Amino acid sequence: MTVVDIAYGRGRLAVALPDGAVPTVFRKTALSQLDDPAAAVADAYSDPVGSLPLADLARGRRSACIVICDVTRPVPNGLLLRPLIETLLAAGMPASNITVLVATGLHRPSSDAELTELVGDEWVAERVRVVNHDAHDASALLRLGRTSTRGTPIVINKLFTDAELRIVTGLVEPHFMAGWSGGRKVVAPGIAGAETIRTFHSFPFMASPFATQCNLVDNPLHEEQLQIVATIGEVYAVNTVLDEDRRLLHVNFGDIVESHLAAVDVAEKTSMVTARHQFTTVVTSGGGYPLDSTYYQTVKGMVTPLDILRPGGTLIIASACNDGLGSREFAGSQRRLTAAGPQRFLDDLSSKPLADVDEWQTQMQLRSQKVGEVQLFTDGLDDRARRLTGVTLIADLRAAISRSIQRSADPEVALIPDGPYTIPIRTRTDRARPAASPNGSTRDAVP
Repeated sequence: MTVVDIAYGRGRLAVALPDGAVPTVFRKTALSQLDDPAAAVADAYSDPVGSLPLADLARGRRSACIVICDVTRPVPNGLLLRPLIETLLAAGMPASNITVLVATGLHRPSSDAELTELVGDEWVAERVRVVNHDAHDASALLRLGRTSTRGTPIVINKLFTDAELRIVTGLVEPHFMAGWSGGRKVVAPGIAGAETIRTFHSFPFMASPFATQCNLVDNPLHEEQLQIVATIGEVYAVNTVLDEDRRLLHVNFGDIVESHLAAVDVAEKTSMVTARHQFTTVVTSGGGYPLDSTYYQTVKGMVTPLDILRPGGTLIIASACNDGLGSREFAGSQRRLTAAGPQRFLDDLSSKPLADVDEWQTQMQLRSQKVGEVQLFTDGLDDRARRLTGVTLIADLRAAISRSIQRSADPEVALIPDGPYTIPIRTRTDRARPAASPNGSTRDAVP
């Protein structure tokens, strides 16, 4: 009997395949490990991409805002923040003028315990202010006009816009809407106002075939994000790439656009893997903790394997969902879906100029269900939440795989142990137009 371990909550879940199943396991491509991650971080700050070294940037500046991702992203801030802040202090910047801002977007604020986990270093928490972004607090936001492409309102946290040195930290991984996470995405939606977020998560953006994982070319979200950071002006980024075990594979620092694209080059090599054909049965995960804490985040793992799911096939996903469905707004969106059905739900979305909060995730779930049947294994949802998922709930992974094989008379099974962090693909988008940097340089956009 073949057993494959997949990411599930804070551990792994053993998936026993039925007799006769022919498995193909898609894992991240292994890259060389960093011998000394702390030294790699120091080197990144002193040898940046498209900018001056961090110490030179800090010299003469009196304030800084450092944006970090919320609890849904396993960014190794414990490695990144202290040497960054020590460099700012050594340049003469007062600790009282340094703010670590948590990019919550429209997610709930991080709890005190989560803030401690996010920062990853008591030394940092004891010396600088750490605060949550609030996308609904108009008094904390600055309006900077609109993008020229689609008229997206540019509303950003004042702590960031007012700082003399603006830096974001992030994890570069496949993102099922924006192509790749990190960089400009930490700014918008990370620290944007609700109006900004609801605009570029509205129906036309989500319906674009270019708003998909591992693609930046003609991706409407990416294009708006680039315009937003260009409008803000000088912004820098710390970008990380992790392996399957959440160990640091790559880190760089520099201009937010150039450094992000350089990190995408690395992430592409490890995250994108080639598939020879499509499969009728695909088994994947929600990515494990922290990503699979809610059903809302689980939807990402439903979308990222679609290139290898044969139309009419079965997509089986395992996700812990220990924190339930997600936000109250997302639960409301799922309730409307299950009451109205897919087509009426989408018709309603298409008539709105702004998306209601979190309903874009329901729209993306329907992208998966348009291709095949989605089945969910979880022990983290109560009966009410299970009814609102709108997908088929299963209690036995092995039995579900067996039923799919029998129904299709196809014994081949694709397994993606780390879910949305690994992207099996059959085709690749050609590299295309250069992306302009807000700090004045250009570089080819990477799919």
